[in-house]
Amino acid sequence: MRALSQITFPKHRMLTRLFAFPTRFAARCLPISLFLVISGLSTMAQDLDFPDFRSKKDNFSKINDKDIRADMASFALAGVDESIGKAQLQTVPVTDHGADFMTFQNDNIKVIIKTSFFMPTKHKLMMSETHLVKIDGKPYYGGIYGQTPHTIIQTVTVLVGKDTVPIPATAYFDLYDPKFSFNENGATRSRNGVYLSNDKHTFYIYMLNIDNGGAEYTWVIRDKQYLRRVVDVGFLNQ
Repeated sequence: MRALSQITFPKHRMLTRLFAFPTRFAARCLPISLFLVISGLSTMAQDLDFPDFRSKKDNFSKINDKDIRADMASFALAGVDESIGKAQLQTVPVTDHGADFMTFQNDNIKVIIKTSFFMPTKHKLMMSETHLVKIDGKPYYGGIYGQTPHTIIQTVTVLVGKDTVPIPATAYFDLYDPKFSFNENGATRSRNGVYLSNDKHTFYIYMLNIDNGGAEYTWVIRDKQYLRRVVDVGFLNQ
């Protein structure tokens, strides 16, 4: 088992969450304006000079379920404007991780996310001049839009009790370049998490990569069934 500290971002215009693994909680506060300056604005927002086929239908802003929206506002950066007064949700701890996988587990829930390298020769790439705009006929999310991604999400495995919750490939087949961990002052940390709703029926599998304008992927599980995904990209450039 590898030691890992987990950074999360419950927000009331403050980014706080840093809780250590396997120890309990440490705290750190960072004003969101400073966070955006140091981690998001390295890639300045600019209009693309080639077609952008990415849909916004899975964005946080399109969520109609008020309970899911309220829960996600407590941790998703795309929901920062709605985060005031939102309490931190309980989490499932990270129990293992590597360059191409991460495992979260408690007494009832186990989540394993695995990645692999993107192999361009195994896919149909649609180009607009020199810019990649679709993969296998579909728009793609994550990485630098217009450039070939580096990694794919290979599998998302979810177990609740003794039951396996099937996660369809359509929930992640077009999501690229997730990030499991990073190094900060010699410590390995992660911005990913599994969050437990207070309703005891729903939990959220969350991945955040702040590189290249930001990309966050959330899969919503309710009553041992996959419900939906929420995908936001480029929010640190806005």
